[in-house]
Amino acid sequence: MIVALIIACEVGFWVLLAAGLGLRYLAKMPRLGAAVLLCEPLLELVLLVVTTLDLKNGATPDWKHGVAALYLGYTVAYGHYTVKWLDGHAAYRLAGGPKPAGAGHGRARAVHEWKLWVRTVVAAAVAMGLLEAAIRYVGDAGDVSSLTSYQGAALRIVGIHGVIAVCYTIWPKKAPAGAEPERVKAGPRV
Repeated sequence: MIVALIIACEVGFWVLLAAGLGLRYLAKMPRLGAAVLLCEPLLELVLLVVTTLDLKNGATPDWKHGVAALYLGYTVAYGHYTVKWLDGHAAYRLAGGPKPAGAGHGRARAVHEWKLWVRTVVAAAVAMGLLEAAIRYVGDAGDVSSLTSYQGAALRIVGIHGVIAVCYTIWPKKAPAGAEPERVKAGPRV
């Protein structure tokens, strides 16, 4: 049941996102579109509650609970960023808004990758916190080895993403020939 719910939450995320952006830009109903977009966190809340109830009702902690924690961590750290990124692209494509800035090249790209890495650290921290809460909740009554292995997976993800950020720092992505050099812009955090 947990796997089906994770899939349903992921599909629901994209359906709500498409509906919200469609209402906002195609149907010219920005308030209703924003209201639909604000419903997305409810999906994660449902997943958290159902996963907790599953463990409370005596389910053996396994990979499904680990994946649910990783998914929740990812959506906490990257959910708003994803919505904002797609909203900018929808405004550009569907409503004639300004073209969204890309990740850039050189130092600007390296800074962008480090900001994304910080989001990955937040995602891992949320996932590890949820997994730790589940481990303590189950206690000595059950085998929690699968949950602890997912804590290790979260740390490996942080490490791999850190290596990617280091690579962009050491070997920066070069701008295409003839392009203006980009500067790191001060502004809102991504």
